[in-house]
This record gives sequence, C-alpha cells and structure tokens, in this order.
Amino acid sequence: MTIGIVVIVVVIIVVLFASTYNRLVKLRNNRENAFANIDVQLKQRFDLVPQLVNTVKGYAGHEKDVLEKVTAARAAAMGATTVDEKVAADKALTGALAGLRVSLEAYPELKANQNFLQLQTELSDIENKLSAARRFFNSTTREYNNACEVFPSNIIAGMFGFRRASMYEASEGREVLNKAPEVRF
Repeated sequence: MTIGIVVIVVVIIVVLFASTYNRLVKLRNNRENAFANIDVQLKQRFDLVPQLVNTVKGYAGHEKDVLEKVTAARAAAMGATTVDEKVAADKALTGALAGLRVSLEAYPELKANQNFLQLQTELSDIENKLSAARRFFNSTTREYNNACEVFPSNIIAGMFGFRRASMYEASEGREVLNKAPEVRF
C-alpha cells in the first residue's frame, strides 16, 4: 500500500514537472512567433522605405540629411540579427521616419502626388500592423515572464535556463509619450 502511494506521488510530480516544462516551451515559442510576426511587418516596411525615399527625393532634393538618416536606419535594421538588435534598429528607423514626416510638411505639392499618397497609405497601414504585432509580442512576453517567475514554475524555469525576456518598448522617451499631442488648424 505504501509503495503504491509513493508511486502515485512520484507519477503526479513527474506529470506536473513535464506539463510545466512543456508550458514554458510553448510560451517561449509563442513569444518567438510573435516576434517573427513583427519581423514580417518590418520586412514590408524595409521594402517600402526605398520607394518612399525615392519619391521624396524628386521633390525634396535639399532634404538630403533626413533622407540619408532614413536610408541608414533601414540598412542597419536590415542587418540586425538578434531580437534586441532588431528592436533597437526598428526604434532608429521609426525615429528617422518621424523626422521625414516632419520635414515633408514643407512640400504641399508632394503631399498631393498620387504615388506619394499611396506610399503614405501603405506605410500607415504597415505602422498600424506593426503596432498591433508589438502589442501581441508584449502580451506573449508578459505571459512567458509570468510563467518564468511564479511559483512553482520558476523552479523548473531556473533549472532549464528559461529567463525573463525583455518587452518591446516605445522608441520615444517617456516625457514625449506623456505629453498631450498638439492640435492646430
């Protein structure tokens, strides 16, 4: 009778151990899949940027510095290999594209150009998809981090090298994000 109870307890512990380990693996894979979705959107964005830059070059030849920053940020983003490098490169490209949008305000004839409008629409669509993919990535990262840090799964996570993962954070500083947008007519 005692041996039967010991065997049942051992089986229960093994089943709990295995299910916790499998859950951690699934969560890690979900996080990696979520970042792969961001990667797809970034690739579309990278492909669109040269078209946007070339269209703008025709109108805004003297905005060379802004266009070079966008091109350099795109090149750096294309060369990034790790998740952290891709996040940093994406932040740089997002900032460069924001600078491009600001400098374009001086070119009303460009804003009326059909090719430019189509590129802007596509870029806005990609940016919206990127935002959604980043939110999903952060959600999967939060779930993974919770599993790595709560008891008793934190014991198994520690044993097998599952570590807290970083979130995808905004590229702008907190002071910019906390400031209300200015609307002018």
